Amino acid sequence: MAEKSDYYQVLNLDRNANAEAIKKAYRKLAVQYHPDKNPDNPQAEEKFKEATEAFEVLSDNEKRQRYDQFGHAGVEGVVGSSGFSGGFSNFDDIINNVFGDFEDLFGASSSRSQRGPKRGASLQYTMTISLEDVISGKSETIEIPRHETCEVCQGSGASEGSVPQTCPDCHGRGRVTSATGFLSVSRTCPRCQGEGRVILSPCRPCQGTGLVRNIKKLKINIPKGVDTGHKLHLRGEGESGSQGGPAGDLYVVMQVEPHNNFHREGNNLMTNTTVSFVQASLGAEIEVATLDGSVSVNIKPGTQFGDKVRVAGKGVPYPRQNVRGDLFVYVEIETPRRLSNQETDLLEQFAELRGESKNSADDDRSSPFSKLRDKFFSH
Repeated sequence: MAEKSDYYQVLNLDRNANAEAIKKAYRKLAVQYHPDKNPDNPQAEEKFKEATEAFEVLSDNEKRQRYDQFGHAGVEGVVGSSGFSGGFSNFDDIINNVFGDFEDLFGASSSRSQRGPKRGASLQYTMTISLEDVISGKSETIEIPRHETCEVCQGSGASEGSVPQTCPDCHGRGRVTSATGFLSVSRTCPRCQGEGRVILSPCRPCQGTGLVRNIKKLKINIPKGVDTGHKLHLRGEGESGSQGGPAGDLYVVMQVEPHNNFHREGNNLMTNTTVSFVQASLGAEIEVATLDGSVSVNIKPGTQFGDKVRVAGKGVPYPRQNVRGDLFVYVEIETPRRLSNQETDLLEQFAELRGESKNSADDDRSSPFSKLRDKFFSH
C-alpha cells in the first residue's frame, strides 16, 4: 500500500493553521479537483479524495489532535473505511459544511437536479443594410432557423398516449451517488442527464427532445440612424424553452454596407465633388448629390483643393430624434490636361498680370498665383 501523504501538505498548510485557514484551503482544492469539473480524470478524483480525507481529519479538533500526536496511525479506522464520521454523514455534508448549500462551487446546489422548466437559448442574427436604409428607416422580413416546441407532443418528448416516467436510476432526483472507499460522490445522473425522468416511448417528430427545428419569419422595423453593431432586442423570439420554460431572446445586429460615394463619421456624412479651375477661382453654384436628392452648393471664389462646404441637415438622423447631422462636401479641383493655344496664351497673360511666369524660378513663392500654379502645373 502506498504511503499516505501528510494531511497538512495535502492542503498546503502549516501545522498552526486555524479552522478558517483549513476550510479555505480545502475549498480551493475542492473547486479545482471536483469530479464534476474533471470528468474521466482519475488523477483529479484521487486528489479530490485526498483533500477531502485531510479536511475531515484536520477540521475535527479531536481527530486533529490524535493525528498531530500519532500521525496516520492515530486516525486509522475512523476515516477511509465506513464513510465519514464526526458529524459528516456523507460527501454532501462535508461540502455543505464548507460551501453552504454548494451554490458557490458550481452555481447550483449539489442536491438540486437539472429538472424543471428551462429557458430557451437566445439567438443572434446579423442583418446587412444600406446607408440609404439608415437615412430613411426600413421594414424587412427575415427568416430565423430556431428550435420550437413540438406541436405533436406539446414539448413533453413522449409519443401520443405515453408520458415521461420517473428515472429508475436516480428516482427522480437527477443525481446519483457512488461510493469509492471512504468517499461518496454525487454526480448528474447519466441515464436521464439530470432531468429526473426518462422517455420510454419518444415522440417521432422531435425524437424525444420536445423541440423541432423550424424557420420563423419575422418582420423587423429598422429605426433611422442605426450604425454597424447596433442591436435590436426582440424578447421571446429566440429558441423555445423546454418543459414549459420561457423562450430565449433574439438579437438582430446591424451591419451597414460601405457606400461608394459617402463616408459616415458619427451622424455626419462626407463626400467629394469636383469643380473646374475657373469655378474654383471665380466661384460657382453647383449641384451636389445627397442621399435624398441633389442640392445646390455655393463654391466661393478662391476655393482651394480640400476646402469643405457644409450642407446642414443632410447627414444621418439621430436615433429617436427629428434631427439629422450634416453633409460635408470636400472640393477637388480638376486640372486641365490639355490646353488650346488660346487657353495657353490667356493663362500666360494672366501670369504676366500677376507678375509671375511659369518659367520663372524667381517668382514670389508666397504669391496667390504661385500657389495656384503649383497646384495645377506641378503634375
